[in-house]
Amino acid sequence: MKHLLLIALLLLSACSLNTPAPPPDVPHVEFLFPMEGVSVSAGTDLQIGLVATDSTGIARVELLIDDLPHQEARPVEAPTVPVFTVDMNWLAQGAGVHVLTATAYRSNGTASEPAIIRVNVVEGS
Repeated sequence: MKHLLLIALLLLSACSLNTPAPPPDVPHVEFLFPMEGVSVSAGTDLQIGLVATDSTGIARVELLIDDLPHQEARPVEAPTVPVFTVDMNWLAQGAGVHVLTATAYRSNGTASEPAIIRVNVVEGS
């Protein structure tokens, strides 16, 4: 009986070895607007709304257009804030689909998972 109990305990403890670790505590960022897949005319001053959150505090938000740095914003009221809403803009140019990528950062450099949307720029009429 002792052997069965010992085997059962070993099996139960081995099961917990395969339990995935909880996701790391990192900042979060998302697009408020525009919506994924929106089409805009070339030459449009596209308004971009982002919100970043983190219990430790957001120090900056970076926006890339087609993997190239476009704009960066930092809170003005404090070095870091738990919720940071950002309004940016991009002059839509170059017909075709463009990828907008936003990433939020803590002051120690810890980055969020990137938020990604695609915007289709069409030639104006």
